[in-house]
Amino acid sequence: MRRKYVLTILFAGLVFSDCTKSQLDEINTDPTKSTSNNFDPNYLLSTAQFNYANIGYYQLIYESMMMQVLASTYNYYNNGDKYINAANFTDYQGKIFDQGYTQSSTIRQMQRLAVQKDADAYTNLINIGDIMVVLILQRVTDMYGDVPYSQANKSEQGVKYPVYDRQQDIYNTMLSELENAINKLDPAKPKPTADLIYRGDINKWKKFGYSLMLRLAMRLTKVDPEMAQKWAEKASAGGTLADVTDNALVQTDASNYNSQNGTSIALRTLSDYREVRWSKTFIDQLKKDKDPRIDVISEVPQPGLANSVNENLAGNKDTSVQMGLPNGYDVLGGPTDIRNSPGFPGASGSGSDIAPLGKYSRPVTSVYLKLGGPNFIMTYGETEFLLGEAKLRGWNITGSTADHYANGVNAAFQSMAQLDVQATIETSKINAYLASHPLDQSSKEKALEMINTQYWLITGSTFNFIENWFNWKRSGYPILIPVNYPGNVTGGTIPRRMIYLSTEILNNTVNYQAAVARLQGGDALTGRVWWDK
Repeated sequence: MRRKYVLTILFAGLVFSDCTKSQLDEINTDPTKSTSNNFDPNYLLSTAQFNYANIGYYQLIYESMMMQVLASTYNYYNNGDKYINAANFTDYQGKIFDQGYTQSSTIRQMQRLAVQKDADAYTNLINIGDIMVVLILQRVTDMYGDVPYSQANKSEQGVKYPVYDRQQDIYNTMLSELENAINKLDPAKPKPTADLIYRGDINKWKKFGYSLMLRLAMRLTKVDPEMAQKWAEKASAGGTLADVTDNALVQTDASNYNSQNGTSIALRTLSDYREVRWSKTFIDQLKKDKDPRIDVISEVPQPGLANSVNENLAGNKDTSVQMGLPNGYDVLGGPTDIRNSPGFPGASGSGSDIAPLGKYSRPVTSVYLKLGGPNFIMTYGETEFLLGEAKLRGWNITGSTADHYANGVNAAFQSMAQLDVQATIETSKINAYLASHPLDQSSKEKALEMINTQYWLITGSTFNFIENWFNWKRSGYPILIPVNYPGNVTGGTIPRRMIYLSTEILNNTVNYQAAVARLQGGDALTGRVWWDK
């Protein structure tokens, strides 16, 4: 559980086959002790990209469980599954803060080195760096609220205690910086050589930039709808992700421990593998809609505890036996024990070989727990759902709401094949689903619910749990019934934010206190960021 998933810069060399041994030696040199003449800044891009995407437990402990995509009876998952401050795992609440500034610092160092070497030759790398910083720090501010931005990563300029900017100001700055970076991308100039997301394809980076702009804009639908409309229309006009080949993801490497998929490593831990399951809420939604994803994402372990923890033994994928684990239960023998819950299907196995959760569906091991599996950052399907919502709101967006919705669903199904070829959903099944599940526009709220429920399904099924939570906070859909487990710290409500990194209280006291004073609800799980109304 306490493992550190640290990427050595070596991974960048493993991905690109034209790297030589001497280049690998070079990129393992500490850049803070290198000069611009002997270090290629491209490799810092791949480092930041990999670390941004490969967050493992940092999205599992809380977000996967709070959003009722996954469920668990194991103790440290109580933090997200039951809103309990379990053991010493509360420090995971501050990890995205810590990691975000490490990643953005890597990008800023990359840009400084690029400018020193040749700003014109590295112009695309520099501007992709600005897009990456917005991507990274949007996740930080959406998780915590007011955070350092204007003074972030400026220790070399003597800024030891950065102020916490107001989230409203951060959003204004991010959108402007994003637009500026997109406009400066130039396909005619040299491309990045160690880009793990788009392999240096500048046109795809432009589409990603506009898609990120759309995501930023849609966060503001409740707090500033006029600003949201302005930037959503700009993003649509600029051109967002166009199909699933534009999906932004980072591939991991099973052959190198430091480059393996962090989520897969976590879920292969014995306790996790034994007690993490798809949530009842998630599986019930798929079953209700006769969603073909259920056929490729879920399996019931073979009977008995020994079989249940055997990672090499495939489970039963028969749709009729799939059952999600309800959130909010344990295996402690009391009234909240899953074995005392309504609808408990019974354990599997016999004698001493009993698996209490043996009849509940888990993510298919060979699809989701591959040590070399991809980490999704943003998908075409997500972008289409956001465009559909923007059009529904009456904004100047190309295409119809119904078409964007259908494109999003189609893309969500197609994206499953990028997890693994065995998760491919047949075209006939996709077409049949779309024909029987058109967008219901009988009311605006019904359409919003369908669009954002599909957003929850696509980000849940691609294990993009933090974005899953953020969009739920923004939209309110799907409507989830909170867990009210004894001893929870939220009053039986789903957490709305994470708590700041604990060391900030001591190391940046004045600025931390000022931010908390402005925060609706204070530095607590029940506090709300500026746009979360």
